[in-house]
Amino acid sequence: MRRTPAIGRVPVRDVRPAVECGRRPAKAVTGETFQVTATVFREGHDAVGANVVLRDPRGRRGPWTPMREVSPGSDVWGAEITPDLTGRWTFRVEAWSHPLATWRHTASVKVPAGIDTGLVLEEGAELYERAAAGVPKGPERELVAAAARALGDDSLSVHERFRPALSPRVREVLDRHPLRELVTASDPLPLLVERERALYGSWYEFFPRSEGTAERPHGTFRTAARRLKPIAEMGFDVVYLPPIHPIGSTFRKGPNNALTAGPDDIGVPWAIGSPEGGHDAIHPDLGTIEDFDHFVGEARELGLEIALDFALQCSPDHPWVHKYPEWFHHRPDGTIAYAENPPKKYQDIYPIAFDADMDGLIAETVRVLRHWMDHGVRIFRVDNPHTKPVVFWERVIAEINQKDPDVIFLAEAFTRPAMMHTLAQIGFQQSYTYFTWRETKQELTEYLGELSGEAAAYMRPNFFANTPDILPGHLQHGGRPAFEIRAVLAATLSPAWGIYSGYELCENTPLRQGGEEYRDSEKYQLRPRDWESAEREGRTIAPLITRLNAVRRAHPALQRLRNLRFHRTDNDAVLAYSKSTGTDTVIVVVNLDPHHAQEATVSLDMPQLGLDWDAEVPVHDELSGEAYHWGRTNFVRLTPGRAPAHVLHVQRSTHRNGGPAAS
Repeated sequence: MRRTPAIGRVPVRDVRPAVECGRRPAKAVTGETFQVTATVFREGHDAVGANVVLRDPRGRRGPWTPMREVSPGSDVWGAEITPDLTGRWTFRVEAWSHPLATWRHTASVKVPAGIDTGLVLEEGAELYERAAAGVPKGPERELVAAAARALGDDSLSVHERFRPALSPRVREVLDRHPLRELVTASDPLPLLVERERALYGSWYEFFPRSEGTAERPHGTFRTAARRLKPIAEMGFDVVYLPPIHPIGSTFRKGPNNALTAGPDDIGVPWAIGSPEGGHDAIHPDLGTIEDFDHFVGEARELGLEIALDFALQCSPDHPWVHKYPEWFHHRPDGTIAYAENPPKKYQDIYPIAFDADMDGLIAETVRVLRHWMDHGVRIFRVDNPHTKPVVFWERVIAEINQKDPDVIFLAEAFTRPAMMHTLAQIGFQQSYTYFTWRETKQELTEYLGELSGEAAAYMRPNFFANTPDILPGHLQHGGRPAFEIRAVLAATLSPAWGIYSGYELCENTPLRQGGEEYRDSEKYQLRPRDWESAEREGRTIAPLITRLNAVRRAHPALQRLRNLRFHRTDNDAVLAYSKSTGTDTVIVVVNLDPHHAQEATVSLDMPQLGLDWDAEVPVHDELSGEAYHWGRTNFVRLTPGRAPAHVLHVQRSTHRNGGPAAS
């Protein structure tokens, strides 16, 4: 019978972040600061202390990180840590009896009252002598040793004996080199530290095939490369391409998802595979692998990474259908059922049956991914991963990341929360979310509280404001102001955000009322856009998007997730929140109503901003360029189409006792 391990002399309980009780690693990126907490206590009234022990991927112990009680009497202790290397780390919490803190409390009560004064000071002298031995040789050790000698010198007055031991300088030294007894350590917990792009980045999705010319409407990688410079100039970091592979002809879809395609209809890129090749091939109308390499190189020169769609499904014409028939579920009549996601039907796609040959599928998937990695792709957006076994993705991602830890996988899984969270826990570096459907102040506050709370230890959200599949109702009915509002929210609430091409033009015509499909969707046909005319005629919100991405790059606070804090407003149409990292603090106030101007009083939780309650600070609006002074309460008026939001950078010089200024 297995015995339960002993609890330890000084109990250390509920260490966090812990994913699946430590069976899977918590996640961070290089330079990301996050909090480690634990419940620490002991019997009686003696004081305790705690610290975090980090070990880097090479097994080296990190610097001493002391913990502090989060709030007095809570027994919850916390410390912020910042890993600086990618790789697999561990962390644990050490708890210990703190005899010096116990003595200080006892002495502060007994000495002023004249109770056992001599005995208390002698006990202190012994403790400080022991503590001095734990301080490295040099002036600091001598400082503590001198305090010990003073405590034991009965020729001095009580005040003279007591004062050196309680000096701020001695206390600071002993905070760094405490006298620890009964040290008890928690079990080590795993921590996976990945590159920063796994958390932070601005994504832009477009179809290269729509970027053609007047002479040749179907775009190629060579013609689509012209679009890269404007995308980079808008401040995006990642260009995401839908599938670029040959498209099947069997059951090919026509415009607007028509079941019958004409001879010139180009089909859906997600219906992958034809006699010309499968997942490791390029659609011949887009060019050659050399053209793709040129496209990737052009993007790299502009500071852009390429993210490639990986959709593990096949058209009926895919080479796998004939080469690996066991990979597909055959019905009693010998046919293969097409894919469905009710009410959507995908007659041009065969789903894969994974349990017949999981090992073979994993090997082929890894081969395909490595093929594209060899051509410069380090980010994959995975289509519908929730329709495949979770263990499949766990094995694939683990095999890829074991040799190439910089490769990032984004899970496009709009499904049940349990599946979305589990996919994040087993390896996906980023996740699509429900942000698109969260519109009200309450919905956004609750959902972002979830994402920036405990879930942030493993799930990194990517807030796409729209996708080729999703034209949300608020964009259909809110006009240009709705596009501006949602861009501000996505870009400032989440460190990773994205748009699908045409968002900057405020394209919002649905196929039918009440649905989320675009009319004349680019999934089924070419959609050329006259970018130059749109810019010339002011029919674009690209300047706002450019400004938002510039602000994100300028402010480290907006590049993080766990630092999100909401503030009270007295109008449910106005949302206020802040992010702080180090000395950088940004306050965002957004009018959620695209149709009407809204007024509100914003009540800031000043300590959350690192400020005193009565402080007044100058703030700079990063969108309008205007300057204000803000304090605990602030009046705002936000008008759609003119000033839908404030993005305020807090200037750190504070002024007390000043009243709040209206914006």
